Amino acid sequence: MSFLHAIFLGIVQGLTEFLPISSTAHLTLAGKMFGFIDESNPAAWTEFIAVMQLGTLAAVLVYFWRDLLGMGRALANDIRSRGLSVRSWSLESWLALYIVLGTLPVAVIGYGLKQVIEGMLTKTTVVIVGSLVGLAALLWFAEKISTRARSLEQLDWKDAILIGFAQALALIPGSSRSGTTITASLLLGFNRTAAARFSFLLSIPAVLASGIFEMARIDQAVFTLGTGNLVIATLFAGVSGYAAIAWLLRFLMKHSMMAFVWYRFALGILLTILLLNGVMMP
Repeated sequence: MSFLHAIFLGIVQGLTEFLPISSTAHLTLAGKMFGFIDESNPAAWTEFIAVMQLGTLAAVLVYFWRDLLGMGRALANDIRSRGLSVRSWSLESWLALYIVLGTLPVAVIGYGLKQVIEGMLTKTTVVIVGSLVGLAALLWFAEKISTRARSLEQLDWKDAILIGFAQALALIPGSSRSGTTITASLLLGFNRTAAARFSFLLSIPAVLASGIFEMARIDQAVFTLGTGNLVIATLFAGVSGYAAIAWLLRFLMKHSMMAFVWYRFALGILLTILLLNGVMMP
């Protein structure tokens, strides 16, 4: 892997982590195209992606630092002044709790299916195509039926759990973390901006835990791709990720999600054609 490859992968990670088009799918396809995925040790590629996601974690922390600081202060104040009488807590404190609650499904399912996620099954083009097209259809359906009448202030614990289970679907490459959570939010009647904001905030604990977990158990195989390359890719992921967050939130104020629906369909069809013609490996 060269530095240019690392820069390219970092930009792809940053842009596709927050746009509902699946970062894992694009990175896995890029890894297959450049020959970076070792079938004898596919976990190395999983580790590379997980560590690179720390760059996009930094992006969302920087972008939402005021929100996060506000939630932290509110939670500390409510615990100090109201104790565990949670019914009287502020909306910011409740939002912090909902983020924790919404993280539980992906934590449990991710740990339980760790071997499957790290194996070659989740890196096959066929799985990616199915996820791209399946989520595109579901996102299209959500756009059509959503009332988009609810704001983030109307989120409750049941919504948080349901959106959390949707986030767990993003463990399947091609699904997209933002894609699954925004789709679930739209199906629950939230407006697009609220759906995107909660999606980004909900990603923080999951990405942090994933990155730390992979860093703690990282082996020598991942370093065959280059330590410097990993650092560069992570830095560029952070910069491009920040830009993607800012752009998407502005975009959703005036536009629907249909552009991403058609992109997912188009990419799925293109990959199917490549598969059928033997250009792309299954």
